[in-house]
Parts: sequence; C-alpha cells; structure tokens
Amino acid sequence: MQALPHTEGRLVDNIVHFTRALRKAGVPVGTAQLRNAIEAVMAAGFTRKDDFFVTLRATLISRPEHFETFEQVFALFWRDPEFLERMVREMLPLMQVMQPDQPPPKPAQRRAADGLWGDQPGAGDAPEREELEVDAKFSMSDRETLMRQDFEQMSAAELTDAKTAIRTLRLPAPPILTRRYRASSSGGRADVKAMLRRSLHKGGEIDRLSLKQRRLRPPNLVVICDISGSMSVYSRMMMHFLHALTWAPDAGWGKVHGFTFGTRLTNVTRSLHLRDIDMALDDLGREASDWKGGTRIGEALHRFNRDWSRRVLGQGAVVLLITDGLERGDVGQLRAEAERLAKSCKRLIWLNPLLRWDGFSPQAAGIKALLPLVDSFHSCHSLDSLAELGAAFARHGAGRPSSAAPS
Repeated sequence: MQALPHTEGRLVDNIVHFTRALRKAGVPVGTAQLRNAIEAVMAAGFTRKDDFFVTLRATLISRPEHFETFEQVFALFWRDPEFLERMVREMLPLMQVMQPDQPPPKPAQRRAADGLWGDQPGAGDAPEREELEVDAKFSMSDRETLMRQDFEQMSAAELTDAKTAIRTLRLPAPPILTRRYRASSSGGRADVKAMLRRSLHKGGEIDRLSLKQRRLRPPNLVVICDISGSMSVYSRMMMHFLHALTWAPDAGWGKVHGFTFGTRLTNVTRSLHLRDIDMALDDLGREASDWKGGTRIGEALHRFNRDWSRRVLGQGAVVLLITDGLERGDVGQLRAEAERLAKSCKRLIWLNPLLRWDGFSPQAAGIKALLPLVDSFHSCHSLDSLAELGAAFARHGAGRPSSAAPS
C-alpha cells in the first residue's frame, strides 16, 4: 500500500481517526477513500468547517443512507459541547430518561458515539458496571431489551445483533386452495376420470373407488417499501427481513417480489434473490437511487398498478405495503390507486412504524386515505413488532378478513 501524503500538523492523523470512527459506526470506508479524502483536503485547503465537511463527505460517503451517521460522527469529531453533553446522558444506561426540556436523541447518535468512543481505554468498565445495576433492578435480559428497542435508536452493535436476529423471524404463509385436484386416499370427492381410465384395462369394470381433493399451493408475497428519508432506518431493516423470507427454506411463500419507492418505483426482486445478504443490499442500493428522498406514494402505486400489477398479483398474492403514510403528493390519487391495489390482491397489509407511539391517531391525510382500504394494520419498528406480525399471520392466514381493523 502506498504511503499516505505528508502534511504538517496532525491533519492526516485526525482524518484517519475520523474514518476509523465511521467504520465502527457502520459506514464502509476503504483505504482508497481515505487517501482520496486526504488528497482532497490538501487540494481544497483547510479554511472553513463547512468546506471540510463537504470535502470529507464527498470522498468518504458513497451511499445516501450513510449521510446521517456521517453528520453525527462529524459533529462529535468537532467536539460540540452541547452535543457531547446530550450524548453522555444517552450513553449512560441509568440516565437514558430525557429531561422534559431536552430534545430526544437524533437517529444515528448512538452509532456515532460508539464509533468515536468505543475503543477508548477504560470505556468498557463503567458501562459494564452500570449494566449490572440495570439488570438487578429491572430483571431484563439483553435479548428482551433488543427485541423491544426501536430500530432508529439502536447503536451500531445493536443493529448488527438485530440483523442477525431478524433472519430467525418467520412470516407464516398458510397454503391456499386451487381449482385443481390431486389423487388422495382421504379425499371427499370421487375421481371419475381416474376410475374410467383404469377400467379401460379391465374390460370396463370399475374395481374400486378413487378419490381426489383440491391442491394446495403457497401464496406469493409482494412487498412495496417506502425508502424516503423518514423511513430510511426501518426500510433497511425490512430489506433484511424480506431477504430472509426470500431464502428461508421453511418460509412457505411461493414467489417473493420486492419493490421500493421514494420519488420513483424500483423493482428490486433480482437484488433480493442474491444469496449473500451484503451483495444483495449493495446491488439493491445501486438499483434504488432515491434512498432518503421525498415521498410520492400515490404516484408509486400508480406505476405499480400500471406496470407490475398483472405480472405479480395473480394467483392470490399477499401485499405488504411498508410506509408511514405521509404523502407529499395528491391524496386523491393515493386513495384511488390504493383501492385498485386492494382489489387486485388477496390481502393488503399495511406496516407503519408510526404505530410505535402510544398516542398514535390517523391525522395525516395520507393515513386517513389508506386506512379504510387495508385489511390489517401493524407496526414494524422493532423485532418484537415483526414477531407479532408473524403471530398475526399464523392466526388469520393469508385470506382476506371480513373487515379491516388495526392490529
């Protein structure tokens, strides 16, 4: 490997420390990107904080979903006193209850703090002692805490554990009846064709009764996932969940189709069918270029109904619509396209991370438009919520209930 460029002072050391922090916070940064960052800073000069920020982001970040973590690590890197004070409170397990006049922690703050402070000498002693006190007081295991924790507030290590745990979750797919029949010794219907066919070899004599029953087949699953800025963390976790359903041998689903939308609709089915999860998500990130953009739910559903509905919704497909329902476009179009989608599939299920709030009520126009058209309504903000979704599927199956109600 070539030596890094020489500069006066500790600029190179600081940039190296910064890239190491990004790696620990979950952002993939290679040696080539580090070298490009140092050369870019030397060429652009080090005069203003904003210029330094833009230069590092342009050379170190290649995917838009990493912008937020980069901003948090950069803020810590510049030692903002107020920011550090809030982060110290957040990092101490016994002081996680926020004061009434204190804003809630922003997403990716804990991941940024892990990246900058996780390797400091003595950093692990105090958290371990505090964790023992928390366990003694609340009698809560690490797994139970992880299962209940919001994806958006997880640290980098917790997100890694959650991605591992999410691959063990299942979404039961009860088989559906078809119009075709198969031979069965316990069927409830006589198979006249089979008896007549066999009688041709016995001089027209029917020697025994043949029975048949209707065939069963697994339903298809279609996932339409919102990847706008407000859904960024949740949509990434749902892509891990969808990949697990695609490759799980006991999932019970037929064909699994995936679509993402922000400002445009993208078919990511081929990406999800790559066996390696890292390769699948990298390919998905290249295909879906509108991560963390705006939201046009009505337009996305219109494109799906126009271009893909007849291809993937045949034979009783179940649709998972994953979005917070915060429509930026025409609500009338959203209502019309969602109604068409509901009539085209066997069951339309809405997953909304906003249900994590106890006081949630459908006030937004997009939510009001979607809610009467879906068959069931669930949250998707944590591992527990996904496990509850699987339990709901096990109870009700893939069929359409008599009335839609939030679950």
